[in-house]
Amino acid sequence: MEKFEIIEKHLEHHGHIIDFYTYDMKIPNGNEVQWDIIEHKGAAAIIPVDEEGRIILVRQYRGAIDDLLLEIPAGGRDSAEEDFKLCAARELEEEIGYISDEIHHLVDYHSAAAYTSEKIAIYYTEKLIPSHQHLDENEFVQIERYTLDEVIQMIADGRITDGKTIAAVMAYKVLKK
Repeated sequence: MEKFEIIEKHLEHHGHIIDFYTYDMKIPNGNEVQWDIIEHKGAAAIIPVDEEGRIILVRQYRGAIDDLLLEIPAGGRDSAEEDFKLCAARELEEEIGYISDEIHHLVDYHSAAAYTSEKIAIYYTEKLIPSHQHLDENEFVQIERYTLDEVIQMIADGRITDGKTIAAVMAYKVLKK
């Protein structure tokens, strides 16, 4: 494949979580075009599996779709340099009140590569140690527990639509075969 070249990046908006850019691009046919790109520091997510083999999910409001989503615990890195695994461990404790000394990498997920650089590193743990939930001041979650089969059924019938959760659960199912 021929080369794509970023000629220039124009910062259109600097936000708390994302930066919005217009990229001036040279594409393989020689044309110059503009692409809208959202740059993101990246995030981490984790599948927490309790002692009974149930997956712990969180139900939380997502403003971009004005609805509640059922998903695995996840959150953005504090900086582009933060280790993804440390971010996953932090979110595990913040959102559901557990820590773990056995966190394993499962899969990486690019949420929408057509317009955002966001990469979500996904982990799992089957060894949970009770700690304390530390939600951010403006974060509200409801904790729910389901078997792997129940989660897969909720994906199949459209009750779980969160992309990172779907990718994570399907990868975890393959791992557990």
